[in-house]
Amino acid sequence: MKGYNPIVKDGVAYVQFAYDVGLSIGLDAAEKSVSASTERAPIRHQRRAPKYFEFEPYPLRVTQTTAPQSIGDWKTLPAVETVVFDFGAVAVTYQIPLTGPFSSLARLSELLYDNETLLKDSRRLVEELLKTIAPAVSKPKISTFYEDYVVFQIRAFDDHGAHARLLAEAPTLVAQVLRADEDLRSEQEVQDALSVQVSYGSEDLTLVDWVAAIVFDSAADDTRAVLEYATLQLLELRHLDNQLDSALDRYYTALERAPRGPVSLFTKADNELREIGQLQVESALLFETINNSIKLLGDQYLARLYQQAAKRFHLSSWDKSIQRKLNTLESIYEKMESALSSARLEFLEWIVILLIAFEVVMPFVKGKH
Repeated sequence: MKGYNPIVKDGVAYVQFAYDVGLSIGLDAAEKSVSASTERAPIRHQRRAPKYFEFEPYPLRVTQTTAPQSIGDWKTLPAVETVVFDFGAVAVTYQIPLTGPFSSLARLSELLYDNETLLKDSRRLVEELLKTIAPAVSKPKISTFYEDYVVFQIRAFDDHGAHARLLAEAPTLVAQVLRADEDLRSEQEVQDALSVQVSYGSEDLTLVDWVAAIVFDSAADDTRAVLEYATLQLLELRHLDNQLDSALDRYYTALERAPRGPVSLFTKADNELREIGQLQVESALLFETINNSIKLLGDQYLARLYQQAAKRFHLSSWDKSIQRKLNTLESIYEKMESALSSARLEFLEWIVILLIAFEVVMPFVKGKH
């Protein structure tokens, strides 16, 4: 390939698959159920910064093993890290050792995009884990939604300062890796793919895009953890948004047939109101938990990284969409409750009328006898 193409001496591709497996997970109970090796620890900070960027509560890390999966000329390692979060999400991460020309990563990135082999294997691992920790999971069910994301960590090149030269001399190649598209040539697309850049010092750089990220750094566990969380947050927001879409369709139909007469006591209105109320509570709790599980104070680098990742993933747009749908659901609930109350009052009025009529008629009936 023409142009600057340094050799990767040491690197790893971290391929993550995120799933929603339930409403919530009791991490202490899950930890006791897991027979594999586990680790409960905060994000490890390699940088000199106040340690206030933490998860609350800390996620549960589980090491699972699987047969190495072939991805073109590459293979995954047998050890797979699975991270379990209290808000019902699980992230499965494969590792692929990287060496050779940087240009080969464009091919690998394209192969990893929606990779069916890893998707199938990751789902199997999640199903196995869920069987083990099922008692700790509220409403266990693996959603049809998933998010996959790749972090290419380049620990060392054969050329000092290679990442700066790549951006200056081979920006299209870097964009192809980020976009998982070897045919990408558009200057506008290249600029957009390279637009989110975060660095702590002169020797490191993180590029964040929708499909993948590239981290030029020898130690980046904290960086990867933040990107992992942002991906999980996107998954959960998409999952919640889809649930609310389905609920709004279902309950809007229920609102159209809302009781307006005495038959109300023989309809499903009461059950539907309870269902809406429960959904409102569960959705609001999940929404708050997702957005408050990680603390952004104290570590400026990680906070900036998270903010940039959230911007790239359009998390604020998902937040607004969910909030709007929660408000709409509340409006439907109020209208259904009002219609049901009116119907009950009408029913009671008819009972009073019938009782009065009975009292008026009964003396005449007795008089005839």
